[in-house]
Amino acid sequence: MRGLRGGLIGLGTVGMAYGAWLMLTRQDLGQIVEVVVWLAAAVVIHDGILAPAVLALGWLGGRLLPRAVARGAVTVLVLLGPTVLVAIPVLGRFGAKPDNPTLLDRDYTQGLLAFALLCVCAGVAVALGELRSPQRTAEEE
Repeated sequence: MRGLRGGLIGLGTVGMAYGAWLMLTRQDLGQIVEVVVWLAAAVVIHDGILAPAVLALGWLGGRLLPRAVARGAVTVLVLLGPTVLVAIPVLGRFGAKPDNPTLLDRDYTQGLLAFALLCVCAGVAVALGELRSPQRTAEEE
């Protein structure tokens, strides 16, 4: 397992280094600054808004819902929440350009709905798995 983990870390490092090299050699300074701003905004939004909201909703769900339902709901929230946030610009067609019909060339709503259905199925599977597993006492957790 340790060798596999090391190999995956190495592969990821090589991939990131290659991506950084491509960005630095093929983009001008303005584009690089835009990427850095976008990455910084993503970190701030994730760590400042999304993660605390998921933690709060997970905690609240754990207090108000039965255990199996709460675990299924948290599964759906963790899978679907970030995807919906990322999909907002695509669904709103922000960035579509009339002179380039290949950008946002389809209705992405069906894909998001299909993904949402898969997320709900995953949540149901988690809830059913929780119901079928032997109940643990508070000391075992």
